[in-house]
Amino acid sequence: MVFIALLYGIQASLSGNAQSPSMPREDVVDIPAVGDGLWVSNLFQSNMVLQRDQPISIWGWAEPGTQVQVVLQDTKMSTRVNQDRVWRVKLPARPASAEPLTIEISAAEHKVLLNNVLIGDVWVLGGQSNMEFPLDRIENGQLEIASANYEEIRVLTIPAANGPEPKSGFARLHEWSGWFNRHYRKGDWDVCSPEIARELSAIGYVFARRVHMASKVPIGVIDASRGGTTVETWTPIDVLASINTPQVNELLADWDLKIADWNPAADLERRVLGFNNKIAKLKKEGKPIPANEKIPTDLRPGPAMDQNRPGNCFASMITPLQGLQIKGVIFHQGYNNCFNGTQGAVMYRQVFPEMVRAWRQAFNNPNMPFGILSLCTEGTAQNLDNFCEMMANAGPYIREAQYQTFLDFYQSGDANIGFASTYDLRRRWYHPQLKIPAGERIARWALATQYQMERNVRWKPPMLKKMVAKDGKLLLEFDEAVGGVDDGGPITGFAIAGTDRKFHPADATHLTEKQQGSNRTVTKRHFLILKTPMVPAPVHYRYAWARNPLGNLQGDRNTDIPFATQRSDHWPMETTPLGVFGTNEPLKLERGQRRELQQALQAQDQDRLRFEAEQFLKSSLKN
Repeated sequence: MVFIALLYGIQASLSGNAQSPSMPREDVVDIPAVGDGLWVSNLFQSNMVLQRDQPISIWGWAEPGTQVQVVLQDTKMSTRVNQDRVWRVKLPARPASAEPLTIEISAAEHKVLLNNVLIGDVWVLGGQSNMEFPLDRIENGQLEIASANYEEIRVLTIPAANGPEPKSGFARLHEWSGWFNRHYRKGDWDVCSPEIARELSAIGYVFARRVHMASKVPIGVIDASRGGTTVETWTPIDVLASINTPQVNELLADWDLKIADWNPAADLERRVLGFNNKIAKLKKEGKPIPANEKIPTDLRPGPAMDQNRPGNCFASMITPLQGLQIKGVIFHQGYNNCFNGTQGAVMYRQVFPEMVRAWRQAFNNPNMPFGILSLCTEGTAQNLDNFCEMMANAGPYIREAQYQTFLDFYQSGDANIGFASTYDLRRRWYHPQLKIPAGERIARWALATQYQMERNVRWKPPMLKKMVAKDGKLLLEFDEAVGGVDDGGPITGFAIAGTDRKFHPADATHLTEKQQGSNRTVTKRHFLILKTPMVPAPVHYRYAWARNPLGNLQGDRNTDIPFATQRSDHWPMETTPLGVFGTNEPLKLERGQRRELQQALQAQDQDRLRFEAEQFLKSSLKN
């Protein structure tokens, strides 16, 4: 009997144990990554988008020796299944098409039909929770949801998985979110609608919407992001081992030690003791024992299965996608790499470019478009009263590493690397809910560089060409005209320091010159002069240097493209300013040392505010 699966990619089993085609997806608890009989990888389902203009790979599993045939319109390809049950076919490249297609996959008496398949561009979303953050949780998200009727946008969210062993596939399931106290549907290709879009990455949705509306090409979005993750977990373990720097070697050694020291029996004993103490306390206080309180009995795997074990997320969430043809990636991450000071940022700078190369290799495209969204804001906003105090944070060092990674690729001639700052989308929560502008910024990069719209759409941030220190000032030259946000105020966000490493906020003004042979003054908007009486002999500058920074410099000509977080020095956070710890120069700060550094920076702010008050009084008395 021929069994046909006319549904969302549900598989036809040679043993006959397939899901019923009429069964609603909401009733399916779990569809495994790999099943018995004829099985198509869960990457390939009804409603999906296949990448245009590239040969189309489709794969799955079946009984060894079985002949598998794949038919797409007038193209028919067949292959013999390997001894490891794997089969793979490659269909010829096809141009973009919004015409719904059917793919027929058959082996012996069994058949799978994938319906409503479009040909267009497939983009992968990577990173942590600020990429994963859903559309229904952001500012103005409900307006986006109400209008999210896009038949030619298709979405797939990869479920979280753990472990260092490379995974061949992913399950389809409803995954629990402790953050939002609900289940999220993972592993299914869906047509974009208000109900589907509400659970999608907000940045990913906005990106897809803009690109689709401008290009008129079907867009597939695969969300492979995961909250609370580090750059090293998204990098293959063999790549990390090859970096061979003190920072990366220490990271790997620490994880090896944690894994070796893990004792699951001792962990269970501690948990049982904690449970018994909790129950005893509740009884003593006369409080009821919650029905869901159960004594622990399971042995936990510990650090070996931790989502941030180096290489784990790459192995479990990117490896299942390897071999898929895609257009490119956008990546937004950094929060969980902000806890190890300067050395953590140094490690990030060493790892991140190798992560980009590894993802390009995973998708078999060394020139694959890769767009970087810099670390977003968190915490108290920097202002002129707390300016120096707010500079002692690892966040801007991570942003610097992200921007410098972009610059390295860009300046080497890489036409497919992108970057967008998000530090000016300021909110106090570390999940700032201003996601729509972030998605649109990285969409500009994609449209300009990948969809031939560079004449009409600007994306590139202003770049520094040269810095000159002279006469108690720093002169910065840019590759384009720059200016502050047009709100009638000054340019903000720059700090300058002398050799004592004491940074203070700088007055930033455009260079003005008199025209030769004329009294007319010309403003040169490609240049800025930085100065402050607090720093009589400046040698270096920093810009937007705080976790939630002051800074409003952007490209001229009606853009909101920010000048990226950056600096001209290489001074560690732990020894800026000089002299806080005497001749001792710690690589990492203990709690007491962090407090000492914070107090020294607060004193800098007080010195400056006192000086400014004195200058104001002198000026008032003169008048």
